[in-house]
Amino acid sequence: MATRLSAKRIASHTLSRVLHLPPPTTDFTVLRGLRVPMRDGVDLVADHYAPRTAAPAGTLLVRCPYGRAFPFSTLFGTVYAARGYHVVIQSVRGTFGSGGEFTPMIHEVADGADTVEWLRHQTWFTGSFATVGLSYLGFTQWAILMDPPPELSAAVITVGPHDFSQSAWGTGSFTVNDFLGWSDMMSHQEDGSRLAGALQQGRSRRRVAHSANQAPMGPSGRTLLGAGAPWWESWVEHPNRDDPFWEPLRLTDALDRVDVPVLLFGGWQDLFLDQTLAQFARLRDRGVTTALTVGSWTHTQVMTKGAPTVLRESLAWLDEHLAGKPAPTRRPVRAHVHGGVDRGGWLDLETWPPTMPELVTYLHPAHRLSDVAPEESAPPSAFTFDPADPTPTIGGRLLSPEGGYRDDTRLSLRRDVLDFTGDPLAADLYLVGSPVIELSHSCDNPYNDVFVRLSQVDPDGSSVNVTDGFIRQTTDSGALRLTLDAVAHRFPAGSRLRVLVAGGSHPRFVRNLGTDEPPISGTTFTPQRHTIHHGAGGVSRLVLPAGSQPPSAH
Repeated sequence: MATRLSAKRIASHTLSRVLHLPPPTTDFTVLRGLRVPMRDGVDLVADHYAPRTAAPAGTLLVRCPYGRAFPFSTLFGTVYAARGYHVVIQSVRGTFGSGGEFTPMIHEVADGADTVEWLRHQTWFTGSFATVGLSYLGFTQWAILMDPPPELSAAVITVGPHDFSQSAWGTGSFTVNDFLGWSDMMSHQEDGSRLAGALQQGRSRRRVAHSANQAPMGPSGRTLLGAGAPWWESWVEHPNRDDPFWEPLRLTDALDRVDVPVLLFGGWQDLFLDQTLAQFARLRDRGVTTALTVGSWTHTQVMTKGAPTVLRESLAWLDEHLAGKPAPTRRPVRAHVHGGVDRGGWLDLETWPPTMPELVTYLHPAHRLSDVAPEESAPPSAFTFDPADPTPTIGGRLLSPEGGYRDDTRLSLRRDVLDFTGDPLAADLYLVGSPVIELSHSCDNPYNDVFVRLSQVDPDGSSVNVTDGFIRQTTDSGALRLTLDAVAHRFPAGSRLRVLVAGGSHPRFVRNLGTDEPPISGTTFTPQRHTIHHGAGGVSRLVLPAGSQPPSAH
């Protein structure tokens, strides 16, 4: 049934002021509960936001597993329909009234194509459309881009992965906190009221943490999930990313097939940051019109803290590439410098990564970090990782609310963590790009993990995480070169750089048991003794793309 939304016009204008958006241009109606047929006879449910104008700007398609109510009804339906766009928000298979069974990622290519076929035959269809959405809603966009329809004119993909195998097992260790937690959330998202759901999620985080600390991983997860999330075991029993199991969940080919303008959003503390940067690089190298904005945001902050930026830039992109309207010019890359002060911390760049000077610092015994190499006789540093008491995760690129920039001072105080801290900086230092750590490393157990973090230590002695790196190993190579997460960060004068080296970060990455037992069923705990060499036996150093000034736009 169509509902006139004139009564919500005031709310729409208020939202525009709060988010600093251009003012609405039209009223709109909503037709709820449309049935969209799939090729196998299943119907998916959608809501149509129709602008009340004789000259609509275009059509937007949003495919979502999280329902069609707030916040998606507001951030995608209301915002765009009030500016002249037809918007279709569809619940993917097996969610919120749509038929079939929800199996993450598996049906999105076929269902996306069938939805576009339905769209073509609607009397109100404007003849061209764009896709928008974040996170899983980004994956559904890459699914459509596996075979781009001719009517597609643009895409706006916010923190959206194209390869779930990379997200789950890209480091060699399963990201248990994120995807056990997400599976639990998906199992309960339609239970009861919105308030009950919020309370459930609060309890869920505690239950996920408890479950992640149990072994074996497969059965402990099932105990948490009960009858929900039947896909759980299949994810944890396939650690090899080359396994054919992952092929339907890997949409890398879309990066070579898309030929429409794509706007990408990411966050320095978003779990999918590496994929967003890879997407931009591949599209840029192919000559596809693309732009990238990365803020100092976590995964969920892109549509809270980052909402004004994301929505303003999205509207400008769609106005230009779908509606054919003039739009403000922008550089291909906008990057927020965390802790930056000039121009609100934003950099406008031609590409990513920008050219920066190279700064090298060395790891020394006695917790020191210095720009002078250690003596050849410098003794090593060592620690033991005990899987029975794993080094905990504090902050970083997590899906949960505990992620992001956090006080990690207590990590440096643990016996299973090595810390190396530099002298106070005489001037501001801008780190823009991907740091590299080169460790002369050995371990008495070939089954070991290495976690490295760069933190900022403030004059009061407290520290906050800046960027991390992690790898799971099955050999003792002796030399390890690990690229840390990309970042744009200002270390203010007087602060100090700190490198942390540990044997894990659990439960962000499931702890290494120190054996060759399969992760899904392993129960034997074997400690791992790590040694970092400083002179005798090798040199360990940190290579930073950093200088006293931020990069220019050229």
